[in-house]
Amino acid sequence: MPRSPAPPRPTLVLFVRHGHTPTTGKVLPGRARGLHLDDTGRSQAAAVAERLSVLKSIDAIYASPLERTRETAAAIAAARGLKVGVDRGLLELDIGDWTGDELKVASRRPEWKTVQRYPSGFRFPAGESFVEMQGRMVATVARIRAAHPGQTVVAVSHADPIKAALGHALGAHLDMFQRFAVSPCSVSAVSYGEGGPMVLSVNSVGELSSLRAS
Repeated sequence: MPRSPAPPRPTLVLFVRHGHTPTTGKVLPGRARGLHLDDTGRSQAAAVAERLSVLKSIDAIYASPLERTRETAAAIAAARGLKVGVDRGLLELDIGDWTGDELKVASRRPEWKTVQRYPSGFRFPAGESFVEMQGRMVATVARIRAAHPGQTVVAVSHADPIKAALGHALGAHLDMFQRFAVSPCSVSAVSYGEGGPMVLSVNSVGELSSLRAS
């Protein structure tokens, strides 16, 4: 009998959060333009590029349009001789009227408990809902996977979109996604194959040699 064809190789997506900025942990910048990496963030971007050097190949690098993600992606791309593709699907959650709020102010809003405990039921005023954001990320990953079958792709995005993508890959309800930690320049790896996604790492800030066999 003829042999069955081998299943297609999975696509490995490496989700990288952008590096530290002057507002990290202090302000909710949302999609505000003009926010760049600070000295710490630039060092983190260089470090994650070095950590990713253990992988034999990276076939493509994408980033959201915001400066902080493109600058992080540029450090990774430079080490590989690649160009960064800008993909709006990787954008930060649109927090609308909350854009620019200090975190300590936002955390005192009555809606903050809903954001933390029931995000699937919340939409930011004049902005995006968490459900819409997750749907956008899932569609973006599907598009990247279709464009890069069997390849390794870096997607530089933001904390909440990455957490939403990880939650979907794990089959966890969106209301669980706030339980993930996604630190600046951390790497979270998901292998997307015919049998469904396999989460290989979450919030890795150390060495990545375990991904070489993925």
